[in-house]
Amino acid sequence: MAVLLASLALLAGCAGPVAGTARPVQLGDGDRAKFKAYYERLNKAGDEGASQQQKLLKDTQHPDFRQKTCDLRGATIKVEPTWSTLRMDADWAPPGEKAHPRGNVYVVAVTVTLRQEDAVIGSQIGSLHVVMLDDEVYGFAPCLGG
Repeated sequence: MAVLLASLALLAGCAGPVAGTARPVQLGDGDRAKFKAYYERLNKAGDEGASQQQKLLKDTQHPDFRQKTCDLRGATIKVEPTWSTLRMDADWAPPGEKAHPRGNVYVVAVTVTLRQEDAVIGSQIGSLHVVMLDDEVYGFAPCLGG
């Protein structure tokens, strides 16, 4: 349990401010709805249990990074985006990678809550990246450190 709490800081690859210039996202209502649906499905899967959420994270992992999914060790996450912060992040690459993922990459500020069964283990404010590729939304499964 202590390892899960201590490693929450590594959860979304959040290491501080996101580089870049904030500007309004030029997204239509349909695309914005797809991002919202992605996080709604992620949270619903977490409510249904760790294995359901793990499967969804694997199924929605960016196609070029499917081999880089992580095990949340039986924990689940709840992600609460602050939609007014959603913006493109054209220079971002996943941790340990040099290349920008295929598709349009967006970043959004989030509050991530880590749960083990019904107990809240920790919460962190950070940012998560999502990609619109071929009209589908993909993410990058968070990893617990330690």
